[in-house]
Amino acid sequence: MSAPHRHGGYPAVGPHGDGAPTPAEPAPVPSREETEARPSDDRSTVGRLAETVERLRGEVRAAHAAAEGRALIELAKGVIVERLGCGPAQAARQLAELAGQAGLSQLELAADIINQAAHDRVAEVADDFVRTVRRPDGAGTDAGTDGTDAGTGGTDVGADGSVAGADGSVAVRLRTAESAALNAGDSQAVAESLLEHALAPLGAVAVAIWTTGPDASLTLCGHAGFGADEPARWRYVPPGVATVAREALTARRTVRFRSLATAGIPSIGHTRHPDGGRVAVPAGTGGRIHGVLEICWPRPLEPQPQAVERQIEALAELCAHTLETLPLQPVRTRALSPAAAGASELVELADGLYDPALVLTPHLDGEGRLRDFRIRHANEHFQDPAGRSRGAVDGALLLEAYPTTAGQNELFERIERVYATGEPFRARRTRLTALVDQVPLASAADLSISRHGDSVLLIWRIEDETARLASLLQHAQRLGRIGGFEEDVLTGEITWNGQLFDLFGRDMTEGPVSLRDLTAHAHPDDEVAIGRFLQAVLHQRRASSTAFRMLRGDGVTRHIRVIAEPSLDLDERLLAVRGAYQDISAQHWTEVALAATRDQLAVTEQESAERNRLALQLQHAIMPPTKAPLDAPGLDVAVRYRPAETESLVGGDWYDAVVLPSKKILLCVGDIAGHGIEAATGMVVLRNALRGLAVTGAGPGQLLSWLNNVAHHLTAQVTATAVCGVFDPTTRTLRWARAGHLPPVLVRGDRATTLPLLQGLLLGALAEAEYEEAEIQLEADDTVLMYTDGLVERRDTSVHDSLDQLLATAGTPADGLERRLDLLLTHSKSDTDDDTCLIGVRVT
Repeated sequence: MSAPHRHGGYPAVGPHGDGAPTPAEPAPVPSREETEARPSDDRSTVGRLAETVERLRGEVRAAHAAAEGRALIELAKGVIVERLGCGPAQAARQLAELAGQAGLSQLELAADIINQAAHDRVAEVADDFVRTVRRPDGAGTDAGTDGTDAGTGGTDVGADGSVAGADGSVAVRLRTAESAALNAGDSQAVAESLLEHALAPLGAVAVAIWTTGPDASLTLCGHAGFGADEPARWRYVPPGVATVAREALTARRTVRFRSLATAGIPSIGHTRHPDGGRVAVPAGTGGRIHGVLEICWPRPLEPQPQAVERQIEALAELCAHTLETLPLQPVRTRALSPAAAGASELVELADGLYDPALVLTPHLDGEGRLRDFRIRHANEHFQDPAGRSRGAVDGALLLEAYPTTAGQNELFERIERVYATGEPFRARRTRLTALVDQVPLASAADLSISRHGDSVLLIWRIEDETARLASLLQHAQRLGRIGGFEEDVLTGEITWNGQLFDLFGRDMTEGPVSLRDLTAHAHPDDEVAIGRFLQAVLHQRRASSTAFRMLRGDGVTRHIRVIAEPSLDLDERLLAVRGAYQDISAQHWTEVALAATRDQLAVTEQESAERNRLALQLQHAIMPPTKAPLDAPGLDVAVRYRPAETESLVGGDWYDAVVLPSKKILLCVGDIAGHGIEAATGMVVLRNALRGLAVTGAGPGQLLSWLNNVAHHLTAQVTATAVCGVFDPTTRTLRWARAGHLPPVLVRGDRATTLPLLQGLLLGALAEAEYEEAEIQLEADDTVLMYTDGLVERRDTSVHDSLDQLLATAGTPADGLERRLDLLLTHSKSDTDDDTCLIGVRVT
């Protein structure tokens, strides 16, 4: 047995390619913004509950669809067994091999095998549809004008006229509906199967199956998509009553109505879809009509392609066989209780609303406790947050249709409270979240929940994009203190928004102000500017703007900016002027304050620059960046001073190298805390004081102790660090002490080390301080380096690591003392932009 030839592939129709459809059903999750946010664990729990319910419902739907698909596959296996004379197992293998060779699913191949074997009306419809859409001349008329299978909204025919599995989808739909109908236990199940598998893809939303009585009466024996209350009203139609089904029965042919309202004929569901189209087809066999198949569309029905009409006729023939074989079971209805009667009145009220509305009735358990709410009715304007039709939720339990409403402080709890207390609940801009395939889709809506008798009316108005943008614009104008206007120059009519009346300090009863009268409300000094603005807009007919001081009636003066543009007709004649006023008072006074601040800052910067210039001159006068060599016996002395890169950071680094009357040499380096003129003057004081004290012949420890007294008592809050040394050229000894400063570096041969870290506080910290003193015996060619922290200090490196880098550089061989100091400055990695002092002495 060969596989049928195919020109195109089939869309997958099940989770495993076996024809089991898995449509997604959303679940809205409303949460009022005004309420307090729930804990994240609660939200997670509710979300997991909704996902679990959705997954289980999907599995149930998939199981039903898979069962219906298996019925077709088993029937196809039976055909293979009969044709090939093989066993069931071999037939199953043969079906799988043929499907693989043809590139089809087993369900699609099974539908083709049944069509070939049956040669019935269903097979003819499928083949006819395929031939129509595959006409080589492209003249087929059975496809929709947009290239789709007319009425399906769909997927059978591509936009380019290609058939992407069109034959397979039609055959599978019809055969699946036939299989489900043949396996159904009553006509109600037949109606549900026809709507789900065959009619919903054609765009239909409801179906009714009528059976005829001996007296030509009509009895409703099956329905789907009409809700819970409608079948009770139409369970029996007496003879002679004109309805859509009666028209088909009387004429003994298919009748079509583009719009039920236009036809003026009543029928089941006419209140739900008053403008919808109807098709009624007699269902008969052997010349006898057993009933009528009535199909409902939500909107006016356009002429249907012949292929679609043949599909509907095939379904009617299928209904006739089921009506002939199944026992007559009229639709099951219950007598209306007072509560149900009240709900019916509420249904009529909901249908008169222009907002989406649901009528809910309580659902009690066996012990009479409230467990859920039944969606009794969804009105004509029902709009699901995820786009489902109202037929998808009619008659369902609320928690089944919307499982995520069961969270704490959410919609279900509010409905329970309204039902229990009767107190209405209303909320604006409530967040609704629809769960589609586990993906949350959020929207905003206004909610209204009220109790009417034993029923609850739930209304939501989903905010559209236009209303949202209008609200945003209104808030933006309020926050920006902007008011818009439009002035018709032909009629003199002026339109202001509410914000503009507030800007002008006028009551709405006073009316708006014309542009020509604007000078009467402005400061006299601004009349010229307003005149130029009006000249540009009204006469030169170009957009313009100006600022002026508005004198309000309450005595308040506001700074206003007005901007306007002319509106011209085709002949360039002025029709109207549109524009806006903005209160820029805050901006104006801010600009005034900024201008004053800029003036003051300019003066301050000028004064600061002058102070820095004087400090720099004072520093350079005492310590020039370069200095002539010091004439000292037995010792080469070199100094380097590198000013800070930024002139505003004139520092207090200082150095001194001088031959004392005793022929000993005073060497010192210091750093005053801070920058600017104060640091420079403090440096002068300490440097000159140390020179004067050194002539006494005291050692470096005593000199620093005296210098500490000077810093603490004779200067204004000066603190400093320093290192002081006295070199005796006759003995080649260096006595030294430090006051919170980095220790000197000794370079001997190719090795550089720091001298011991002696005890000593920084200068000026305490009134009395003692400083430890040490002595080192120098050798010929030894070099001693004294420096300030500007040579080594880095923001991202510790002092210890910086000193290691300095020692590595200092140990590098150099041609002479001057070259060594230049090398140290060149390779310095300091990044603090501080000035630097460096003294080097080499024993000759």
